Formats: sequence, structure tokens, C-alpha cells
Amino acid sequence: MNFYKFQGTGNDFVMIDNRNKTFPIDNQLIKKLCDRRFGVGGDGLILLENAEEADFKMVYFNSDGNESTMCGNGGRCIVAFAKFLNIFEDYCKFIAIDGLHEAEISGNNVKLKMSDVDEITENNGNFVLDTGSPHFVKFVENLHEYPVYEKGKEIRNSLTFRENGINVNFVEILDKNSIFVRTYERGVEDETLSCGTGATASALAFIKDKNLSEVNVNVLGGNLKIYAKKNHNSFKNIWLEGLATQVFFGTIDLNNF
Repeated sequence: MNFYKFQGTGNDFVMIDNRNKTFPIDNQLIKKLCDRRFGVGGDGLILLENAEEADFKMVYFNSDGNESTMCGNGGRCIVAFAKFLNIFEDYCKFIAIDGLHEAEISGNNVKLKMSDVDEITENNGNFVLDTGSPHFVKFVENLHEYPVYEKGKEIRNSLTFRENGINVNFVEILDKNSIFVRTYERGVEDETLSCGTGATASALAFIKDKNLSEVNVNVLGGNLKIYAKKNHNSFKNIWLEGLATQVFFGTIDLNNF
């Protein structure tokens, strides 16, 4: 089987062209492929498949082997992968688990349209919202020194969120239109270098009571930009922009893996 490795601001994925439907979808196999010691290594695995109503379909699995909700950086990476496969030129539409997405690509820069967000709810001074995946957003100070893994794991496994899990974002305000975000991701069960839906959720929580339509988001793996149109407590025309690049490609014998 041929595979490719892509990364978007340090969020890395095993990418497979599954338009011929030959990949054996098995949770343990996917988990092993994502293992950084015994497999290829990645925060997740993504299948690119055919779609009648769009240019292609995205099927995303977390590194624990389970199919999951929308992944923003994974979405940007599959756009770069589809461009590499000559599926489209500069603009595409694709189907993901949360519906239809649009995207534009220029070089290694990918701009991905995210799902609309109907509301942001407050939770003891923090925020909860769904940007294709569920997110908890907490504003803190001195984020470089903050115990993200310990606090993220605690919130993700709390009684409120334990059943379905939630991604936990810690946000430090840098200036009037810039934030720094670190994220503990469910399914990975660890901090990742970047989370696209988490960066989006954090940006929306940041501009909830501000007159802003663009936010610069610094993550451990690089920089992202979020665009959004606010209407009271809801948001539309949300775009996630950043670099997505191919790291390497190879082949693997699944019969002896």
C-alpha cells in the first residue's frame, strides 16, 4: 500500500488515496499505523475517497484508531493531498463528516471553509462550542508554562464531558487581534502541536464580544489565521488558513505489518 505523510502546523497525518476502496478499515491497524514507534506515526489517518456531489470525500481517524469528527488541519492537509493527486486546480469542494467544505490553495497555503457555529455557551467563565468537533476554551496567562496536559486531561475526563469527550484549548491573549493556543486533543489523548478546529474555536471565543473579523493564532507548530463573520452569538463564513505540506511518502506491506 502507498501512503503519504502531510503536516499542517505540526499536526501530522498518514494520508491514503482510497478512491479504489482497497484500504482495510480496521481500528487496530489504523492505531498501529499512527504509532510513532511501531508504525508510520501521526496524529491521525485520513482516507481520500470519491464523492458524487464533490471533488472528493475525507474520512478521518484519530490516532486511537477510531473514526472521529472534523479535523481542521487534516482538512487542509487533504486539500494539499488532493492537489498533489491532480484532482483539482486551485479551488475544491469536499465532503467530511460534518458536511460540505470549500477550500482554496496557493502553493503550500490552504484556506479552508469551516462549518457555521450556531452558538457559544459559557461554562463557569469558560466557553464551549462546536466547530466541526466539540471544544472547551479557557483563557489563561503565561501559557508557555501552563500544565496543558494535566489540566486538559482533567477537563476532558470530567463528569460533564467524559461520555463523549471534548477537546480542551488554553488561550493566552497576545494583543488586540492575536492569541496563542495550546490544545489537548481527545482521541490523541495528549497535547498536539496544533489543532485546526481548536484554533478556530479559540478565535471565535476571543472575538465573541469584539468587533473583529480576523484573528492571528499562534500554535506550537506555527501560525494560523481565522476569518469569521459574527452575528450576535453565531458565526458564519468561517475560514481557517495556514500552510500544509507533504513530508514524505512510502509503501508498506499490510500483510506483514
